[in-house]
Amino acid sequence: NRVVLVGRLTKDPEYRTTPSGVSVATFTIAVNRTFTNAQGEREADFINCVVFRRQAENVNNYLSKGSLAGADGRIQSRSYENQEGRRIFVTEVVCDSVQFLEPKNSQQGGQRSQNNDFQDY
Repeated sequence: NRVVLVGRLTKDPEYRTTPSGVSVATFTIAVNRTFTNAQGEREADFINCVVFRRQAENVNNYLSKGSLAGADGRIQSRSYENQEGRRIFVTEVVCDSVQFLEPKNSQQGGQRSQNNDFQDY
């Protein structure tokens, strides 16, 4: 069970600390499909990801909406009962590592800076 994703964050990561003190960050990556639909448009899948400890702190500090990121981890399913008593099923990627794929000074929203050297990385 191994998954590798490359895509852009759909919103800023959500960061919290568990009661036992473990850092947790959750985020969603939009991953383009390799084919186009009948209208010639490229669709995307929106994949929920969770990362723990130091990687969670890094995701919280350095990634934001529109950031290009690579996630490496495993798919995990879980379920819980919500406030109305209904069983909710969740499938997400539990990340072992998250790679930041743009220089820290690049513009947000997928805009690449005109200067493509990565000396400030």
